[in-house]
Amino acid sequence: MADATATNTPAPGTRRQMLAEFWFYFRENRGAVYGMWFFIALVIMAILAPLLAPHDPIIQDRSALLVPPFWEDGGTTNYLLGTDAVGRDILSRLIFGARYSLFIGIVVVTISLVGGIVIGLVAGFFGGWIDMVIMRVMDVILAFPSLLLALVLVAVLGPGLTNAMIAIAIVSQPHFARLTRAAVLGEKNREYVMAARVAGAGKMRLMFRTILPNCLAPLIVQATLSFSGAILDAAALGFLGMGAQPPTPEWGTMLAEAREFILRAWWVVTLPGLAILVTVLAINLMGDGLRDALDPKLKRS
Repeated sequence: MADATATNTPAPGTRRQMLAEFWFYFRENRGAVYGMWFFIALVIMAILAPLLAPHDPIIQDRSALLVPPFWEDGGTTNYLLGTDAVGRDILSRLIFGARYSLFIGIVVVTISLVGGIVIGLVAGFFGGWIDMVIMRVMDVILAFPSLLLALVLVAVLGPGLTNAMIAIAIVSQPHFARLTRAAVLGEKNREYVMAARVAGAGKMRLMFRTILPNCLAPLIVQATLSFSGAILDAAALGFLGMGAQPPTPEWGTMLAEAREFILRAWWVVTLPGLAILVTVLAINLMGDGLRDALDPKLKRS
């Protein structure tokens, strides 16, 4: 009985077998593999941005306003993807923009995941009126359109990247809380939890050491999908002028600054839009692969 909680920790050989099984099912989804490699390339590009970017993303060249990409008439190899309305290099701003997008995704997912797990664990483990109060609050938050609620929160807190991330994290938290609660309700009455309870494990140990590790699979998938959602919401807030503020090279802010040049300088709008589209698509494809690999119901025998 005393070793009941230890049985939940897989042996090294079992871990290797689990990783091999995970990779087997993950690579079956070709789109997920492509998305994973693109995401890895994006991370590398963000880390090496100062080395890869040909120009400073904030420095303006007043002699090169709205220069088209190099393959169009009037383009130059000095600015491969052209410049914006104040002469800043589009390629450099896109490369540095990857840093902001990844930073936004990591911060938002971390805050919402940690908060959602704690809230969901408390609600699912204790039940009763605690569960009812917490879930009704989550329902109220979910009743509002996420972007609208984030916009209201940013309007209250003040425009800026930090406040935008806080607002998006608050809006995303109920999804993790409900998912954690559902997983806890399915696990807390299982035999290994009962054995740990009889062995004298306290409530905190039962929640975080015994039950939580067995609830992580759906949370990992949700975190991946929320990562792409955070990038989209941050871009939308930046486009509305409530997120990152100029001259920050954030993709949504780049779109906002380029609105008036849509008809005569397509690259200043299209290229940041494509960066958002491809990044979100890659992360969503990777999330689909994680779901296939981690959900036993989707595994083929």
